[in-house]
Formats: sequence, C-alpha cells, structure tokens
Amino acid sequence: MARPDLTHYPSSDGEPVAETFVHLYAMLVTLEVLRQYVEGQRATVLANQFLYYSQGMPKLRVAPDVMVIFDVEPGGRDTYKVWEEGQVPSVIFEMTSAGTQDQDKSFKKTLYEQMGVAEYWLFDPRGEWVEDRLQGYRLAHDCYYPIADGRSEPLQLRLQVEGNLIGFYREDTGEKLLIPGELAQALRQESLARQQAEQRAEQERHRAEQAEARLAELQARLQVRGLERPDA
Repeated sequence: MARPDLTHYPSSDGEPVAETFVHLYAMLVTLEVLRQYVEGQRATVLANQFLYYSQGMPKLRVAPDVMVIFDVEPGGRDTYKVWEEGQVPSVIFEMTSAGTQDQDKSFKKTLYEQMGVAEYWLFDPRGEWVEDRLQGYRLAHDCYYPIADGRSEPLQLRLQVEGNLIGFYREDTGEKLLIPGELAQALRQESLARQQAEQRAEQERHRAEQAEARLAELQARLQVRGLERPDA
C-alpha cells in the first residue's frame, strides 16, 4: 500500500498576481472567455495557480498565467498536481513583458516543452518584445515550433490580437467568443429585442381583439337590421 503524501504544497507565495493592470486584465479576460468556452466539457481552466510537476518536491512548481487542461474534472483548484490529475495542460498562456521575457522565453518554454504541453502562447499586451505581440508554439517530436497561422489545435480556435486582449474565434463557425463586457452588452441587446418583440406581440393581440370586437358589433347590427326588415 502506497504511503500517503504528507508533503505540503503551498497555494500562494505572496507575490503579485500580475506585473501591471494591463497584464492582469488580459489574464482574467482570457481565463473567463476560455472557462465559458469549455463549459460542459470534461476540462478546466486555471489562472495563476501553482502547477506542481514532481511529487514530493514542492519547490518544483510554476504558476502559468492561464492553463487549459482537458480530460480532468471541471472546476477550480487551489493547486494543480500533475501526478494526481493524470494530465498536463494542453495549452498554456503567459502574459509576458520585458521584465519576464527571459523566464518566459527560456525557462518556462523549456519546462513546458519537457512536460509535453501541446501549445505554449506568449502574449505581450504592451508590445515590449514579442513581434506582433502574440506568438504561439506547438509541440512536435518533443520540440516546440512557432505557430504561423494563429490557430490553436487543442482549442480549435483562431487567435488574434485585439487591443490589449487576445480575441478568440471558433474555427467551425467563425463566431467570436465574447469577453465579459461584450457578453453583457449582447445580453442587454437580447433582452431589449425580447421586450420589443413582446410589445409588438401585445400590440398585435390588442389589434386582433379590437378587430374581433368590431366584427362582433357589425354582426350584431346586421342581425338587428334583419329583424327590423318587414316581411316580403
């Protein structure tokens, strides 16, 4: 019988979540967009949480800005332990900057490559060092190769830079995955359209009732006239 793992795996190190508000916003929006996208699947999306990749060695950890893991139970975790879940992330996003450039393009890239993470994306919202601000890498034959077409194969999404955010588009329909603000606006427009449709339906019902009332009145008048007409 295997001994229980009594090792303490911290969920926080007291460091800031992100370098700037721009990076934090990009991370949180990416988290929410992808969380909604995988909803209903056996998958989870986590942000800035420790990924432990070696049992019994709590110092061997990394905190990806956003990671998407398939074939695991949905929902959040305080930490993600690869040996317990049985899966490594399929896609990892790092919101990079000049200050994190060296770690993002060397240590993390090498680590994710060795772990077998299928895709690694670097998003530079301020345009400090990544050409075109977005660069993806796809694993092939145990090595990362640049992604030239802006497609994420595991996610089946097309990615493009939109202001300080990543825009995500479904490959099957071309539909954009709405960010929270856009989703709220779409819901407001949908609610307004529904209200307007209900008002039109109510107006049509009222007009139909008026027409029926006029018809009934006309029929009643015709019956009265028929009774008043002298016999031939």
